[in-house]
Amino acid sequence: MSTDHQRERDDLVATLAQHRGFLLRTVAGIDDAAARSTPTVSTLSLASLLKHVADTEAGWIAFARTGVMPGIDSWSGEDTRFVLGEEHTLEWLRAHLDATASDTAAFIAEADLDAAWELPEAPWFPPGTTWTVRRILWHVLAETSQHAGHADIIRETIDGSRTMG
Repeated sequence: MSTDHQRERDDLVATLAQHRGFLLRTVAGIDDAAARSTPTVSTLSLASLLKHVADTEAGWIAFARTGVMPGIDSWSGEDTRFVLGEEHTLEWLRAHLDATASDTAAFIAEADLDAAWELPEAPWFPPGTTWTVRRILWHVLAETSQHAGHADIIRETIDGSRTMG
């Protein structure tokens, strides 16, 4: 593998880690009840965002590996990646995000970034659209970054803490 390709992989892993770190910082020093609270007009909570980010990343990495999007055939119109069960404590959510990050890093180390898959039929994807593995990883980074910003607003609403500046 060329040095440029290795640098690109290292940059992807490091940048994803940085933005996951921003997200995790939003739950530092709070308890499960605060993490599950919904202090804004949104139904989002810090806990639901952690779950969503980890589940979404895992789904996209599964797609990048196989070309099959998990759960797309059973899509009901409700995004259950935000739904929390009793087991979804902050400890569990952090471990889930860490395990997902490890899996993603291992995948990036070995993946053919130029391999491409046609996106599944869904109302939010233009028909016949194909993404490379590289494009999928950029999408995961964008999702993680966007939700870290959402989480920062929620955390500031909870107790005035600002985690990103």
